[in-house]
Amino acid sequence: MRILLVEDDAEVARFVRKGLHEAGHMVEHAANGRDGLFLAASEQFDLLVLDRMLPGGVDGLRLVETLRSQANRTPVLFLSALAGVDERVKGLKAGGDDYLVKPFAFAELLARVEALGRRPSVDAPATKLRVADLELDLLSRMVTRGGKRIDVQPREFRLLEHLMRHAGQVVTRTMLLEKVWDYHFDPQTNVIDVHVSRLRQKIDKGFDKPLIHTVRNAGYVMRAEP
Repeated sequence: MRILLVEDDAEVARFVRKGLHEAGHMVEHAANGRDGLFLAASEQFDLLVLDRMLPGGVDGLRLVETLRSQANRTPVLFLSALAGVDERVKGLKAGGDDYLVKPFAFAELLARVEALGRRPSVDAPATKLRVADLELDLLSRMVTRGGKRIDVQPREFRLLEHLMRHAGQVVTRTMLLEKVWDYHFDPQTNVIDVHVSRLRQKIDKGFDKPLIHTVRNAGYVMRAEP
C-alpha cells in the first residue's frame, strides 16, 4: 500500500516508517498538519496514519474533517496519546476509521493497517498516470508514449512516477533524493542528473514535444508546454 504518515515526533516517525517499509509498504512522511493536508489532498494514498496533535496550524481532527468535506474517503488510522474514550470518539466522529493509542506495539499497528487495507475502496484508486501522450500503468509497470512501449529500469520507473504525479510542479533534487532514493542527506553525487538524462533519452528522444524540463537552480518539471 501507499501510506501517508503524518507525525511530528521524529523518533516515532522513523520507527513507523522503518517497520512499514520492511512490511512492503511505500510510506510518505509529513511532519506537520499543513504539509500532511496538502499531500493527502493532492496525491493518491491507500491509507493515512496520523497523529491527533500536530504543529502547522492543522491538527489531526481538522485534517480529517477537511478531507471528508472534500469527499476524500481515504481510510484514516489515528495514532494518539489522547487515550480517553471521549477523545477516541472525537477521532472517529471526525472521520477516522480506527484509533490506536500511544505507546503501541508495532505488531498491532501493522495488523490494523492491513485490516484497513483489506476494506473495499469506495472510489477505486487511479491505476494509470498520463501527461500528454505519455502513459504510466501502475499495475503492469508499463510505460508508453504515443502508443510506443518504453522500457525503463525500476529506479527510472519510480523517478518517472514521481515526476508525473507532480506534473506542472517544480520537483527539486532534494525532493527526488527523499522520495525516489529514500536519502535524507545529500550524497554529493550527480546520480539524479544521470538518471534524469537517461530517462529523457527514453521519454523525449524521437518525439516532437519534450516533457521533462530542467528548471535552472531549482530542479525539474514535467509538462507538455515548453
